[in-house]
Amino acid sequence: MVTKSTKPYLVRIHRNGKDYWYFRKGNTRIRLPDDPDSAEFDRAYWEIRSGQKSTPCRTSFDALIVSFYQSPRFQGLKATTRAEYRRTIELIREKNGSRDFTKLRRKDVIAARDSYAHQWRKANAMVEQLSILARHAIDLEWIATNPAQGVEKLKGGSYEAWPQSKLAAYEQHCLEYGLRFERTIYELCIGTGQRIGDVVSMEWAQFKSGYMEVVQEKTGARLSVYCPDRLLQYLATLPKSGKHILAKNLTQHISKRRAQALVANVRKHIKADDFVIHGWRYTAAKELAEAGCSDSEIQAVTGHKSLDMVKKYRQQARQRELSKSAQQRRNRTKTE
Repeated sequence: MVTKSTKPYLVRIHRNGKDYWYFRKGNTRIRLPDDPDSAEFDRAYWEIRSGQKSTPCRTSFDALIVSFYQSPRFQGLKATTRAEYRRTIELIREKNGSRDFTKLRRKDVIAARDSYAHQWRKANAMVEQLSILARHAIDLEWIATNPAQGVEKLKGGSYEAWPQSKLAAYEQHCLEYGLRFERTIYELCIGTGQRIGDVVSMEWAQFKSGYMEVVQEKTGARLSVYCPDRLLQYLATLPKSGKHILAKNLTQHISKRRAQALVANVRKHIKADDFVIHGWRYTAAKELAEAGCSDSEIQAVTGHKSLDMVKKYRQQARQRELSKSAQQRRNRTKTE
């Protein structure tokens, strides 16, 4: 719906529940800031009407983002990581491009986070990328402190290991409906303990003599992960329809986003929305810990750089066993 304003050449277009403002005169159509009551809106409107554009802000979001994209830090990231960064950064640029980054405050970071409160991953990505941009601004000596530092992230799906009941429900749903991709993603994640980005890119050629050769996307670490019998037996049943185990076609693998969407659909059906794919990595670590594996043995499978997370699951497994032995001793004492 198009509505004319009291100001000449100003038009409001209402689309998908949101208002968009434009300066429209003849063949000229220029998008204006979203808030018609803001000083920024008035400035932009009168600049267009008068034909006198002000000098672009030297420390704008747009200038900072352009500089960051050219930085060694960004250029040194893997292509998939750069793409992930860009998704969020371009959202930030779309809303703030001409604004002065040096005026960003902690309350603004919190507001950006909370605007995506219904999508906790995107909300937390906002905080992360604003913090990364702020660190780059510090390097450029635009600002002295990081306004995003310490801003609390939102809690969403659990990164804890999946309970046995949900694992069984996931397997049963895949079996009942013949969901090969969904089941293969699950078996590779549980069996190798790797992140979903590494799982979707696994190739048949990397699978040699019971080992899966992995170069972790996040850390760059090279691992030779020995596959448990269950995974070996499952892989033996799969047809080889391409170069990759999770093949999109002969040469490409399915995307990480596609894999996440497939799994999310199963999670919805089995009422496991509170548990996420990354939880399968923790499930693998937990099962290894419960089998009595040492920290180094668990780390050799999962590739965790820090032993802190590895210790967490070993200690959980130890607590579980100690609880059992203590209560059994208690039972014997009562009986005697």
